[in-house]
Amino acid sequence: MSLFKTILNVVPRPWLIKASYLAKPFLDFYYKGNTFTDPINQKSYRKFLPYGYENQRENVLAPGTLSLERHRLLWLYLNNHSDFFTAPKKVLHVAPEQCFYKGFRKQTNLDYTTTDLFSPLADVKADICDLPFDNNTYDVVFCNHVLEHIADDAKAMSELFRVLKPGGWGIFQVPQDTKRKNTYEDFSIVLPEERQLHFGQYDHVRIYGLDYFTRLEKAGFTVKQFKVTDHFSPQEIEKFALMRNEILPICFKEL
Repeated sequence: MSLFKTILNVVPRPWLIKASYLAKPFLDFYYKGNTFTDPINQKSYRKFLPYGYENQRENVLAPGTLSLERHRLLWLYLNNHSDFFTAPKKVLHVAPEQCFYKGFRKQTNLDYTTTDLFSPLADVKADICDLPFDNNTYDVVFCNHVLEHIADDAKAMSELFRVLKPGGWGIFQVPQDTKRKNTYEDFSIVLPEERQLHFGQYDHVRIYGLDYFTRLEKAGFTVKQFKVTDHFSPQEIEKFALMRNEILPICFKEL
């Protein structure tokens, strides 16, 4: 096991977040070049860092923002296919990602609130299955790579739907096997090493299949599937280091 992989699996995530603030300036300088571009900070690098809890992927973690493929895809969608950066929005961000946190906080058009049980970036400490916010409060809700950790994901989805305004939208990314029709979950699997084996990470409780979108629809959302291969050329996928098979779920609460 590599040192980087060992750190990911052993060091608590809140500690990793704090340590990364110190590492970013050095990584940003050391890896600068012209091979890959991080659209979040618009800088280019000779390579990205490897990343992965079990099977490490090469050229995944951008040195300057520590963004992964999914973060860069989300940023590109927000920047090129939405009015997120220009129109007034009341935003709830569940489990805020470090690569977005400061940028979103600085946006003068956003009324931005973060929430999580454990993250040091959270304004409000809260359980996603029992959010302390009124009905129909937010124009936009983000909740990325959270639901795969939640046993009662239907309850969590219903809470996300409840706090979203009619006419609002959310993005709820999850690790998804697009070759799998049905989600795989088995709640008798509780040991971290067994979850690692079955679900790909020690603290995951399922692997979502293509029926993930149906689960979101059962919670009340209208779901638009934003597919990488429909919107980016092979050259752009390589340049931004995106996942070719990723599908971004854009979830709307109809008026």
